[in-house]
Amino acid sequence: MNWSLKLFKVKGIDIKVHMTFVLILIWAAYRWSVSTGEGAQGALFGIVATLLLFFSVTLHELGHSLQALKYGVKVRDITLMPMGGLARLEEIPEEPNKELRIALAGPLVNFGIAALLIGVGALLNARALITLEELQASFGSVSWSGLLAYLTSANLILGLFNLIPAFPMDGGRVLRALLAKKMNHAKATKIAAQVGQGFALLMGLWGFMSGSWTLVLIAIFVWMGAGQENQGAQVKHTLGGTTVGQAMTRSPQALQVNDPLSKAVELTLSTSQADFPVLEWGGSNRVAGLLCEIDLLRGLQSLGANAAVREVMRTRIRFATPDEPLHTAQQKMLVNRARALPVLNPEGELIGLLTADDINEAYRLMAITPKLAVVAR
Repeated sequence: MNWSLKLFKVKGIDIKVHMTFVLILIWAAYRWSVSTGEGAQGALFGIVATLLLFFSVTLHELGHSLQALKYGVKVRDITLMPMGGLARLEEIPEEPNKELRIALAGPLVNFGIAALLIGVGALLNARALITLEELQASFGSVSWSGLLAYLTSANLILGLFNLIPAFPMDGGRVLRALLAKKMNHAKATKIAAQVGQGFALLMGLWGFMSGSWTLVLIAIFVWMGAGQENQGAQVKHTLGGTTVGQAMTRSPQALQVNDPLSKAVELTLSTSQADFPVLEWGGSNRVAGLLCEIDLLRGLQSLGANAAVREVMRTRIRFATPDEPLHTAQQKMLVNRARALPVLNPEGELIGLLTADDINEAYRLMAITPKLAVVAR
């Protein structure tokens, strides 16, 4: 994720913090400093409390991620942002029991933390459980002794809130997993998304009537998240068993590493292709990189038309194989923010190019005639 700083790594998972995370720390410092009238001490308390809360958020996301790793699901990273944490899994298993366990792992971590803090409170003879009214009142004072109760309550609320049956919260995935035991994955997702959007609508109305614009923003976030989850599931269902080999462009136009950018311009203008595999120099059919349209435009602007393709091409790219499910290749594109994937044979040689336009065309055809065999061009 762009604008993120890597902090450390756990089990091969990069833990990152988004640059905007500093905004929540500034808000916390200001909130406790002004509302309590404690100045610098209040600001320090606000920052410490927020950092400890987000430590719990990190453990929550690690709960999901470590459970996913058990099922062989690759986890790219965990990123902390002002609105919470995001674990980027390359895929969510469609097997109901696997998705159920991955979804429940996060909230269970928060409940486990709360139980641990309650135990610590009992050992120290300190109060770890307080009412919501007492929690709200604590926001107006600086109490280091009350930090234990604040973190206990925060973890309980975080766990319960995430169990609301609405995407993109964990509860939405729990609901889908339970429904998927009785119906296909696409239908289960559609129903779970509709339930989630219903919750979002009620949440938004409540926020509007009570004047809580934060609640309204959360409702919008939930509504959009549910819609995106449903759209992705329906696309996957429609594409079905379609493979990359059926949808890819065969014998695409390709460049070599030492070709000038002007050649890419000529090919773009004379063909319908905008992204080009870049081959090793000397007539080899092995891919050295990928030149996307945005890379070409940036290269022309900064280096000029005579610059070599190798100076602006992407070298850290993903590939596809002809037998690979089309939806899997689409997920690779989304994760890597690319509009094209070179397609290689078992010997590692270029045999085709899969673009976003190819996938869109296959989807339109399959949506109209599901049993149609998509013929590669």
